[in-house]
Amino acid sequence: MTKIKICGICSRCDIDYVNEAKPDYIGFVFAKSQRQIDFETAEAFHKALDKEIKAVGVFVDEPLERIITAVKRGIIDMVQLHGAEEEAYIRKLKEEIEVPVIKAVRAEKKEDVLKYQNSHAEYLLFDHGGGGTGKCFNWSLIENVKKPFILAGGLHAANVQEGIQLLKPFAVDISSGAEEDGKKNKEKIKEIVRRVRNE
Repeated sequence: MTKIKICGICSRCDIDYVNEAKPDYIGFVFAKSQRQIDFETAEAFHKALDKEIKAVGVFVDEPLERIITAVKRGIIDMVQLHGAEEEAYIRKLKEEIEVPVIKAVRAEKKEDVLKYQNSHAEYLLFDHGGGGTGKCFNWSLIENVKKPFILAGGLHAANVQEGIQLLKPFAVDISSGAEEDGKKNKEKIKEIVRRVRNE
């Protein structure tokens, strides 16, 4: 069964929505973004989050110490690296933390996709450009990926099932596709979860 991540959770209402819809993961964005939150806010949200839902912290070229702090304080359950982090950085991080790491990759050409096939990260996440664009990339670029991966970029209720059927990802990651006027929408979140799980 494909897992579901709803990314860009940035209000207390969003926590209520996901607690009701029950995706597998949610994302807190700590990098500069319209959905950015700080550690204190994320910590409070995590305490209110259903215990079955895992919180992923999204970082871009962040000092390692800051990520390690977020993990050790229990603010997040997984780490997502969305910048230009190299394997040496990922290896160092893995030496310090015991939670899974996701490495986001810009799926712009085949070489981008192949570069991280042997990454120390447990999962790859394929996105359009720098992420957060709300646009799909060319899915044929990742048809032969062997490592468990998360499909992101321009997903919404109308195309998420097609992506799952074509690519068999470990998980799908949706942010703007679960929003209305830049804010998370309860019905959209519920509909995405329903479609992914074929309920």
